[in-house]
Amino acid sequence: MSAIVSWIWLKKWQGLALTTRAMANAASGMAVHDDCKLRFMELKTKRTYRFIVFKIEEKQKQVIVEKVGEPAQSYEDFTASLPAAECRYAVYDFDFMTAENVPKSRIFFIAWSPDTSRVRSKMIYASSKDRFKRELDGIQVELQATDPTEMGLDVFKSRAN
Repeated sequence: MSAIVSWIWLKKWQGLALTTRAMANAASGMAVHDDCKLRFMELKTKRTYRFIVFKIEEKQKQVIVEKVGEPAQSYEDFTASLPAAECRYAVYDFDFMTAENVPKSRIFFIAWSPDTSRVRSKMIYASSKDRFKRELDGIQVELQATDPTEMGLDVFKSRAN
């Protein structure tokens, strides 16, 4: 009889351990596709892109690259690439001049979450943001934006210094 009780206790404990691990993985957010890290490294080290827009694929439960902007593309091209009613993550390589007339660059991470996007989407993006950001080593400035005025060029300039 005690062997049966021990076996039942063991199975319950294993099930609890599995449930705890599953909850920890769910709390950490979506998986990050390798292409996201590769493209970000190219932006950071080679300056191959001006910006990268990332999207969460809910069915595959992972973050993927949705769009890249060539180095010659402008800030307006970047803002036009963000959907008006859907959440996205983005990185933008912002070039500016310091007060001493020295050219500099800052890599911005933008969490784009428009007011018109679905609540479920906002929750998924918010809960996955920190883990995704950790995968992109080299982010210098973070912005949270719900409408275009919260990430205007003036905001970029003030946050870059």
